[in-house]
Amino acid sequence: MPILKPEDDLYPSDLLDREVDFVTASERWYCLYTMARQEKQLMRKLKKLSIGFYGPTISKRSRSPQGRVRVSTVPLFPNYVFLFGTAEDRQRALATNCVSRAEEVGDPAGLAHDLRQVYLAIREGVPLTPEARLVPGQPVRVRTGPFRGYEGTVVRREGKTRLLLTIRYLEQGVSMQIDEGLLEPL
Repeated sequence: MPILKPEDDLYPSDLLDREVDFVTASERWYCLYTMARQEKQLMRKLKKLSIGFYGPTISKRSRSPQGRVRVSTVPLFPNYVFLFGTAEDRQRALATNCVSRAEEVGDPAGLAHDLRQVYLAIREGVPLTPEARLVPGQPVRVRTGPFRGYEGTVVRREGKTRLLLTIRYLEQGVSMQIDEGLLEPL
């Protein structure tokens, strides 16, 4: 049982479901690099300012020195929050004193696709393992099941097959254990 209830890591709740024409839209995806351990504080401030964002968080279990199990909500990609807004929204985010730098994303449709996959995997409650850098492997698509249509790369860890979902912009990702029979090569 977490000590604190989980906070919103996505605002507004339909942000990743929107169909956006990135050529004509005034809103853009920005990658915000936060000051150390300021991800949640930044997300609170962005929500208060009604600025769209996604900063994926997951539950992490640990033991205290006394042996008690603690559950914390931690950022999946430390120091990163993704903002969806105008250039003015980007400036307002920089003014929060939680952001070190903000870069416009070069492939906004690709980023939105990658973030949507990670969001849905978190929502399904699949145990995810952060992956620091991309690992070469065979690109695949999930054929059936709750993750049908997901695209990623096959990795093997400790004799188990895992699907690596990547955020190409960050060159980072998460992997989840999956039955190899559900996968088809791309």
